[in-house]
Amino acid sequence: MLYDCAVIGGGPAGLNASLILGRGRKKVILFDDDTPRNSITQESHNFITRDGIHPTAFKKAAYEDLNKYPTISVERNQVVDIVQTASYFQIQTGRGQVFDAQRIILATGLKDILPEIEGIQQFYGTSLFGCPYCDGWELKELPLVYIAAYPHAFNSVKMVSNWSKDIVVCTNGKDSISPEEKAVLAQKNIPVVEDEILRLQGEGGQLKSIQFKNGKELRREAGFISYKLQQAAPFAGRLGLESNGAGGIRIDPYGRTSRKGVYAAGDNAGGLPQQIVAAAEGSKAAISVLSDYVAENF
Repeated sequence: MLYDCAVIGGGPAGLNASLILGRGRKKVILFDDDTPRNSITQESHNFITRDGIHPTAFKKAAYEDLNKYPTISVERNQVVDIVQTASYFQIQTGRGQVFDAQRIILATGLKDILPEIEGIQQFYGTSLFGCPYCDGWELKELPLVYIAAYPHAFNSVKMVSNWSKDIVVCTNGKDSISPEEKAVLAQKNIPVVEDEILRLQGEGGQLKSIQFKNGKELRREAGFISYKLQQAAPFAGRLGLESNGAGGIRIDPYGRTSRKGVYAAGDNAGGLPQQIVAAAEGSKAAISVLSDYVAENF
C-alpha cells in the first residue's frame, strides 16, 4: 500500500499533523515508538484545556481523536531507516517491515543531553527542570539552583528570575558565565559558584543539596539545568536535509524542508519547545502537504 504521507514521531507535532491529514482525506500512517522527550514529566503545562495533564493522558486523548478517522493508520514501532526512491519513500521499521509513502513529515523531536553530574537523573523532572516556562510556576519563590554547565546560560538565568529571586548559579567549574555576566548577576544579588560539583543529594526525587568536590555544600530545594540538544533520530542527515545552523532542520514558514516531499515539525525543526507550539507546527506542516497535493493535482 502506498500512503499519501508518513508521519514519523508520535508527539504533539506528529499527532496533530496526522489529524489534519486524516481529515484532509489523505491516507496517512503515523509511526510512534512511544519514546517521548517528556517521558520524565509528571505534568504538562501551557496547553489550554490540558494544563496539568500527565503526558500519558494527553496521548490517550489524542489517539481517541485519531481513531475516529479510517484514513489514519498507526504503527507503534520504531523507524530505523528512510530511503527515497524515484517516486516515493520507503520507511523501514525495527521489525523489518517496509512501508511506502509519497511524502514524509519528520516530527521526531530532540533529546536532552544533561551535564554529567552524579545524581542529576534522580531529580530531573521532579525538582530539577529544563524549562522555566513549563515548570516555573511550581517553583515560584523557592530557593533555586541554576546549573549552568553549558554556555549561553545567562539568558536562562535571567528568565528564571521571573519566578524566584533566590537563585544561586553553579557553573560546575565550566566557563559558562562570562565575567561581564557575573558582574550583572552580582548586581542582582545572584551568586555564581564556580566550584566543581561532586553530587546532587536528596530523596524521593526532591533535591536537598549540592555537594562540591572541595567539601562545600549548598542547600537548595529545586532548580533548573542548562542542557544540550541533539536530534532524536538520524533521518535529517540521511536524507541530506539542510540545517538551520542551531541543530534543527531548516524549514520554510510552513514546514517544508530543503528536499521536496519532506516536511518537518516540532522540536526537531528548532521550534519553541512547548507542546502547544509543536502541535501548531504539526498542523502547518500537514496543511503544506495538503496544499502541495492540491497544487499538483487540481
